Amino acid sequence: MEKDVIQQLEQQVDDLLYASRRSRDENMLLKSQQAAWLTERTQLLEKTETARGRIDKMVQRLKEMDDEL
Repeated sequence: MEKDVIQQLEQQVDDLLYASRRSRDENMLLKSQQAAWLTERTQLLEKTETARGRIDKMVQRLKEMDDEL
């Protein structure tokens, strides 16, 4: 009977270790994905600002051309 209890405890410990490893691996993957998304977000914000600047310049030029007419 005592062997059964010990074996059950060993199995539970093994299950907990497996779950812990799986959670750790998943956490590492999620952190990696988060870092990649943050990098992509930063790049997209930079591109948006560049586009906004270009559009503002084009609008200003169009206003200047309209004023000349």
